[in-house]
Amino acid sequence: MKEITAKELKALQDSKEDFQLIDVREQKEFDFSNIGGELIPLNTIPDNLDKIAKGKKVVVHCRSGARSANAIQYLEQHGFTDLYNLKGGILAWSDDVDPTVKKY
Repeated sequence: MKEITAKELKALQDSKEDFQLIDVREQKEFDFSNIGGELIPLNTIPDNLDKIAKGKKVVVHCRSGARSANAIQYLEQHGFTDLYNLKGGILAWSDDVDPTVKKY
């Protein structure tokens, strides 16, 4: 599974490259703290495959990286290929990029 660090994701955002950022946490987690991704909770991924881009890079994240890894494994079984797991999730983002992003 391909991974991207929080600092690499920040550089990707700053480069203005066209990519999709997906947050697979639950709504309450997203409401508490988020980094601007599109919310598609892990358990709704099968019903929302049409919302996930196949023609560009897709970065998937959660709190620590475990749920997003599960999402990527599922998506890879359904034909998605340009997928990256945010290593360490939103916790790493808070540690390495933006300490104002609240941890839980």
